[in-house]
Amino acid sequence: MENLHIVFWLLKDISWCMIWKPLGVAMIFPTLIISLVIAWRTRQFMSELCHNVAISLWITANSYWMISEFFHFDMLTVWGAVTYKHLALVPFVSGLLILAYYYIWYQPRHKETEEIM
Repeated sequence: MENLHIVFWLLKDISWCMIWKPLGVAMIFPTLIISLVIAWRTRQFMSELCHNVAISLWITANSYWMISEFFHFDMLTVWGAVTYKHLALVPFVSGLLILAYYYIWYQPRHKETEEIM
């Protein structure tokens, strides 16, 4: 499943690069769904869960950015100098915050349990 996930992700990004809108938009769904399934299946391991949720957020941000470019609203202004493309930072930064939580707070407090696994 993880390998198939990479195929869908590559197809989505190649479609973005080549401006193949229907295929790019269609590939969002299997890519994101599989990443969420992988996160769900690894939920018992905090390290895997945090990384897989961050990946799902990355795919979400990346997909939103692609759609904003495909449908030409990426450079429209939301507020001040902030454009709709900049809204992709919300899931990107959310993923970073989850990883920061894991590495800065969770992992140092649970080293013993992770070494056993």
